[in-house]
Amino acid sequence: MVTATLHLVSPTPFERVLQQIAAALTGHVERRILARAERRELALDLLREQQTRRHDPRQVDHLLATVGLPRR
Repeated sequence: MVTATLHLVSPTPFERVLQQIAAALTGHVERRILARAERRELALDLLREQQTRRHDPRQVDHLLATVGLPRR
């Protein structure tokens, strides 16, 4: 006796819709991850710049004088 098997090669319409939703969701998540990484890099660059910036001692004296504290 020969057994006939039905091979379904293509996805059903419902499976296609699920694949499209999954692809859209994956794309959205990847864009968010990239945007967050770019914002993080910007924040780190700004932080590094602030930490390496040299302060003018005259400006410190001026700020102390404006507050009413004795100069250094």
